[in-house]
Parts: sequence; C-alpha cells; structure tokens
Amino acid sequence: MLNRLDDFPVHQTPEPLAQPDTSDPNFYDRTWFNAYNDDGTRYFALGTAVYPHRHIQDAHFSVIEAGGRQHCFYASGRAPQERTDTSVGPFRLEIVEPLRRARVIIDENESGIACDLTFSARTSALQEARQILWDDQRKVMDATRFAQFGRWSGTISGPDGDITVDEETWRGTKDRSWGVRGVGERIPIGAPTPPKGAFFLWAPVQWDDHISHAVFFDGKDGEALVREALTAPLFDSEDDIPDELRDVDTPMATAVHRLEYHSGTRWVKHAEIDLIDLGGGVRTITLEPQLRFQFKGLGYGHPTWKQGMWKGELEVAGESFDPLELDPLQPENIHVQQVVKVSDGERTGIGALEQIVVGPYRPAGFTEFFDGAK
Repeated sequence: MLNRLDDFPVHQTPEPLAQPDTSDPNFYDRTWFNAYNDDGTRYFALGTAVYPHRHIQDAHFSVIEAGGRQHCFYASGRAPQERTDTSVGPFRLEIVEPLRRARVIIDENESGIACDLTFSARTSALQEARQILWDDQRKVMDATRFAQFGRWSGTISGPDGDITVDEETWRGTKDRSWGVRGVGERIPIGAPTPPKGAFFLWAPVQWDDHISHAVFFDGKDGEALVREALTAPLFDSEDDIPDELRDVDTPMATAVHRLEYHSGTRWVKHAEIDLIDLGGGVRTITLEPQLRFQFKGLGYGHPTWKQGMWKGELEVAGESFDPLELDPLQPENIHVQQVVKVSDGERTGIGALEQIVVGPYRPAGFTEFFDGAK
C-alpha cells in the first residue's frame, strides 16, 4: 500500500501512509473551501475527500447567486491508492504551495459547471481542538481540523453564465479535517439504538485586519460538548505569513451563542456570539444573514449524493434547485451555511454562519426530530 508520500519522513505509525491507524469504516480525510463576495450576493463552496476503508473518493462543488437557483456538481469514484492524486473525473485539487495556495479546476462536463479558481491564504493555519463526540460508549466523531482564511480569484461557468472571481472582493475559508465521523451508507452494528440529535454552529468571520473564529457542538439541553473560539491576524498576502508554523492566534476562554430562528424552520434569522477572552472581557458580535446556501449541494445529507457513498467506478452528475421552494424541515434541507454581515459595535466584517440542528434542542424549543421554530 505504498505511495509517494511514504518517501518523506512524515510517518506517525509503523504503517504506510495509505493505511489509517484505525479500522473504523468511517475514517475520512477532507479538504473543504467556501467563498463569498463582499456584498454577500454570491457564494460557492466545494469539498473533496477520500474514505480509505470504503475505497471511495468524491468531490462536490456548488454555487448560488442571490435570488437565483443553486447549481451543483457531483463526482464520485473508486479511490486511487496514490494519495497525492486528488482528481475525481473532471475535478482536481492542486496544492500549489502547502498552507499557502491551492487551485481548483473542474473541466467541462455534463453537469454544466466548470471552474478554474485559486485560493490564496491570508492567515496561518489555525488548528482547532480535537473534536470527539460519543454515542454512549462509542465514538461517533474523533477528528482533527484546521481552518485558514484567504481570498479567491478565477472564473466559474455554469447554467446562469460566467462569474468572474476577483481577489479584491472575494473572501473565503479553507477547512481541512481528518479522522472519524459519520459518512456514506450507515453500517448497522449489533442491536439497534435510537437515533441521536445534533447541534453544530460554526462562525468563521473576516474583519479588516483580523479574523474571528468560533465553533460549537451542543447537547440537547444546550450544554457545551465542544466550544472554542479565537482571533488571529490577517496578513496582507500569503508571502507575509510566517514560514515556520507558530501560534499566532489569540485563544478565547470560551464563547456563547444566542440564536433566533425563522418561524417554521431550523434556519437562523439572527445571531449573536460572545467571545469571552482569558481575562473575562466580552466582545459581542451580531451576525445578520444575507444569503442562504444549502449544504446538500456539497453532499451533506443528500439522499443520493451523500458524501462517501458508493456510486460506481466513476460517476459525474449535476443538479439545480431553487432554495426558496424547498421544504425547510425535510432532513436534507436542515443543514445550511449563510453569508453574514457582522458587527461588534465598532467594526464591521463579513463571514459565514453554518448550522445544523437535528433532534430535540431545548434552547430553541425543538421537541421533535424535525419540528420548526414557533
């Protein structure tokens, strides 16, 4: 099971790098990006991952303009043994310079979506705390993740025409994660157990000279399972990022969220996040949604193009839908990310607010698996 990476002194176990240190079938290794323009009217996101024990590699790309339809590209195939091969059909991710620059290319294909886009980092890579979630005695999530903020340039072509992505007005976030979490087809293990709910909130935000970052996993009563926040400087360009990885972020002691939902949905209408520093100081950020993006366009909860599902040796497809025509309480429509304008009373910024609430959640008044806000 050797590949090119085995020629570098990077091993952490006695196994070749293509062989994960766990036999859990839900092991994954993902690269994910989002992007939005400064006025919050356009957004795209993409993800690609390998699932070694499922022998699958897939890729998703989706784009939306305010008032328009969301267009999606899906590709899935058998994972190559060579881990440096990040292509899936017409899709490929090029790591031009690690932790600095990446290029995403989708060649012309039957989905009607193509692109040539470059991400240029403006922050150091910011490692999050290890995220571990339990279902009774079994780990259902055990993952490491880092985020990096930057800007985009390039072009997108789709069913509604071409979009020029200008690095002066387009910002975004890179999200790398690997470990174990629920992917692909469910694999029954032993006696059946009742389904569990989940609450997740993520708020990566860019200000003029820095970023703020907050992530939350809550239990059904609102108790904190994972809660982390930080700020970090924005550098003028990728060339200004320190060559040696070092701690350039300012960690918070904790963070608190307050959410208001659209009636009859689980989508956030208005949000406030308190960043509480190590000295007890509180910075309150208000987040006002501008544009909603459905995460099923990236395979999250999609009925037929869910991440990590076996689709055959190679399958490529496309889909378009109007977000305004969706049933907000259908399971595949719960998970969203919204472009948000933000303010702390002195400064303004822009970012994203990702959220999914499944199952009972007392702070919002949800008592069933998919009931909406009153």
